[in-house]
Order: sequence, then C-alpha cells, then structure tokens
Amino acid sequence: MMTCKLQLGAFASSSNHYRQQGAPNKVSSCLMVATDDHQDTKLAKTYVPTIKPLLEKELQERNNNTDAPIINSGKFGRFGGKFVPETLVVCLSQLEAEFNKALHDESFKAELAESLKDFAGRETPLYYARRLSEYYKMNNNGKGPDIYLKREDLNHGGSHKMNNALAQAMIAKRMGRKSVVTATAAGQHGIATAAACAKLGLECTVFMAAKEMEKESSNVQLMKLLGAKVEGVNGSFKDAASEAFRCWVGEMENSYHLTGSAVGPHPCPTMVREFQSVIGRETRKQALEKWGGKPDVLVACVGTGSNALGLFHEFLQDKDVRLIGVEAGGCGLESGRHSSTLATGEVGVYHGALSYLLQDQDGQIIGPHSIAPGMEYPGVSPELSYLKETGRAEFCVATDQEALDAYERLCKLEGIFPSLEAAHALASLDNLVPTLCDGSKVVVNCSGCGDKDAAVVFDRKLFHGKF
Repeated sequence: MMTCKLQLGAFASSSNHYRQQGAPNKVSSCLMVATDDHQDTKLAKTYVPTIKPLLEKELQERNNNTDAPIINSGKFGRFGGKFVPETLVVCLSQLEAEFNKALHDESFKAELAESLKDFAGRETPLYYARRLSEYYKMNNNGKGPDIYLKREDLNHGGSHKMNNALAQAMIAKRMGRKSVVTATAAGQHGIATAAACAKLGLECTVFMAAKEMEKESSNVQLMKLLGAKVEGVNGSFKDAASEAFRCWVGEMENSYHLTGSAVGPHPCPTMVREFQSVIGRETRKQALEKWGGKPDVLVACVGTGSNALGLFHEFLQDKDVRLIGVEAGGCGLESGRHSSTLATGEVGVYHGALSYLLQDQDGQIIGPHSIAPGMEYPGVSPELSYLKETGRAEFCVATDQEALDAYERLCKLEGIFPSLEAAHALASLDNLVPTLCDGSKVVVNCSGCGDKDAAVVFDRKLFHGKF
C-alpha cells in the first residue's frame, strides 16, 4: 500500500464542529454528526440541516438561469455542502477558485474542447437502435417509442469518464500539481485518469478494490500500461475512495485528488457534473438534427450520478422531458443486497456531503451490492438527491439479472456491448416502453463499453441461464 504522510481518516475532524460517529479514523464507515456551538446540543444520528431562506432564493435563481449555475454555495436544496475538517476547507476553497477561473478562461475552454474532440473523440453519436426499438414494438402490438443510444462507450477509454478526467487533469496542471490521485470502481475512471495524466505528463495513482482488480484485470493492466500505479484496497469502491482521499490529504501541496463521481464535498460534485454536461448539450443538438425536436424521455443508470447528470443537466428546465434514473437493484430490494440509495435510503452525511445514503437505524453505512462495480456505492449525488426530492427526476431499479438480460439483448440485437452499468438503464425499458406513446423519442445513455464485463456476463449466464 502506498505510504502517505497522514494516516488519519480524511474527514475525521479535529475541531468541535464535527465529531465522528462509529469507529475512529474509518472514513469508509463514518457519518459526521454536527453540533451547534451556541446551544451545545448534539444532534442524534444523522444531521439533516434545514433550508435557509437565502438559499431558497438562490436555488430559484439557479432554476431560472441554467447558463449561470450557482457554484459558490455547493448546495442543492438541503443537499451537498462541505462537511469536512477545517484543514480541508482551505484546499477545497482553492480548488473552487481555480474551477471558477477555468470556467471563465477562454484559453482553457478552447484547449478542453480541442482535447475532447481530437483526444477523446467527441462528439459521440446519437445512435438509432432500430432493432431494439422493433423488438419492443413487436411485443406491444407494433407500437412503441424510437430508442436512441448516446454512445459514450465510444469515447477514448471506453466510457463517459474521459470528459471529466481530461478537464480536471488540466486544472491540476494549472494549479502546479505534479501528481494525481484517484479511486475507481470498475476501472473506467481509472483508465480515463491515467490516460489524461499520461497526455499531460502527470504522475497518477489509482486506488481500486482488490476484488474488482481481480475481476477487471484487463483494466488494471491498461492503467499500468498508461503509467499509473494501481493500489489495491480491501472492501469496495467506497473504501477505495476513502483511501484515495486519505492519500491526498497527506500530500495536498503536491498532489491533486481527481474525483470521477458526483459525490463528496463542494466543489467536487459540481465540477464533475459541469464537465459531464457535454453529454446533454450534444444530445440536444443531435436530437434537433435527427428529428427536429427534443427527446421525450432521457434514461441513465445511477451509481453516484456522473453519467445521469451529464445527460440530464441540459434538460432540467425542459419540463416536457422526463428524466429517469435507474439504480442497481442487486438481488432485489427485499434481499437487502442492492445499491438502490434513492429508492430505499435516508438522508445523511457521508464523504463530506449531505445526500441520500444506505444506512441502518443507528446511522451506520450499509454495504452496497451490484453486479456492476460502478454502481456499488452507499451514497448518491447531492444534485440527484435534490432532483428526487423536488420530483423533477424519476428513479427506478433494475436487478442484477435484469441487467444481465439487457446486456445480452443489446449484444444480439444491435451488436453493441454495453457496460453492466449502462445495462441497468437498458433494463428499465421493459417496464417503461409499454407506458410510452407510439413514436416518442427515448434516449438511453450508453455510458460505457461492456467488453470488460463479457467474462462476468458469460459466467453468470452459463450457470444461471442460457444464451
């Protein structure tokens, strides 16, 4: 394991403002419990702050002007924020300032646009899945929607992750950082970060759950070929994320923590969403070119939220466009082995932000499960939490088996290997399509390439079903 100067949990505060509940120095299992210094009253279980009047006004202004997103508060309704020790606040504020500068720097935007085009391969196609559409129409009296796939799997690196990795690696270089540290689940964010660092001449260390390193060995090899150090961590993605944060805290002056998920303290979720929103902007443009209008329904899988927000954000103000997020139902909600945070979770603080979480009655984190490693996380984006609470987005679940079936279906009907993460979004079509009008337009975000998952799918199908 890579040695870091500071071995304490990244969010274990030394102040009186936040205390850690549960085992000390275990970022992966802690929830911050806030105390009010004026009243000296400790809040039991999970801290759930109320919305301040000023914040409500800011949110209304944000809703009325999506071209000028509020990035100073880091709040979406009551969700988000910076629940971190004072030692991290300064560093996060510096990152926020650099992010603001980059968004208004024409040379940065031009360089990023060029890199996304010539290095990542954007724009990605909006592909009409004709045979998949016909499959559902055939089972619905010849009627049904036209289904399109936003082909993020064709990005360099095989997923949508490159959009954000390139942009943040450029910010790291602007800040004078020499090395980048990150965590990855299935390895797609790790590959994207390693490739971006190789392009920009930055050192790269990737933390990954040991069990996923074994399953995704080809991705591990690719990361190493790109020059990255890959460090195994016991547990799941949440534990790898904790280790990456710990390591960054020990080297804050020289390293940059490049998050690929829309979670964590502000400005991390906003940065990821902002750099992924190119997906939705392209989708709007391509839809106008292909059929002269907007999509009727947008569908994306939800692990932490980066690909869903990337597709949804452009259309938040279009009330006639339905936004549907699909969580990992694992072995079924009744089994307790799933990653359906928005469907079954409660509000709490984890990894520095307020959002919905999988937690028990004592406020302790419940371990998530999904056949798709990129969806195994006990929390979710603060912004998606807000979209759930306001009713702007809908959320449903797809089980492991349903995702496996959808993976196989797309392979056989369209010749496309979706990632198991994206297969969850495709699986939702079984229940969604019969409810839609004939000829309506549905866009599913094919967020990643699934050749990495072929062995897992084959093994599961071989023993539990037939091809």
